[in-house]
Amino acid sequence: MTTLAVISAGLGQPSSTRMLADRLAAAAADALRAGAGTDAAIETIELRDHAHAMVDATLTHFPAGEFRTAVETVTNADGLIAVTPVFNASYSGLFKTFFDVLERGSLDGRPVLLGATGGTERHSLAIDYAMRPLFAYLRAAVVPTGVYAAAEDWGGADGAVEGLAERIDRAGRELAALLGDRPAPRKPDPYENPVSFEELLSASGR
Repeated sequence: MTTLAVISAGLGQPSSTRMLADRLAAAAADALRAGAGTDAAIETIELRDHAHAMVDATLTHFPAGEFRTAVETVTNADGLIAVTPVFNASYSGLFKTFFDVLERGSLDGRPVLLGATGGTERHSLAIDYAMRPLFAYLRAAVVPTGVYAAAEDWGGADGAVEGLAERIDRAGRELAALLGDRPAPRKPDPYENPVSFEELLSASGR
């Protein structure tokens, strides 16, 4: 079983951001099933539900309660899908705050699929000039295809709707392929290589 954490930074309910996140997750799950015969356990996190807790965590440097569970869901997942609305030509403050509170190294090498939503196509490059540098700094492994959905992609011309569907499917396949090439991330077990009794006795005699 492959675990996928899905982050949606939409403010509304329902929101186009959550809708895109769900479709990306479904595409990745379908690709995993078709390619590797692996099922995916999908855990979706709505950041709007943790807004106050995220602010508290930036002040205390300690996520607590349900927000801590959300953080652990992301840091323990095999792969991540992260989707944000575009505000002022970049990701939302809510989106950035979540990644600001993660411990350094939490996403090292983690396969990530990026998505964004906005009112017009003018902001489609936000994935490349804003989101990718953020995840490069976090040392995540971002798939080549980022998916941006403008308002017209949902209910506009047939070509726009089909184009969005093609991008979603391609990104899902890329994430599935990357997950198949990488071992599942795991935290080191401090008891995996215990110190021998002889070494302990030797150290205590110094």
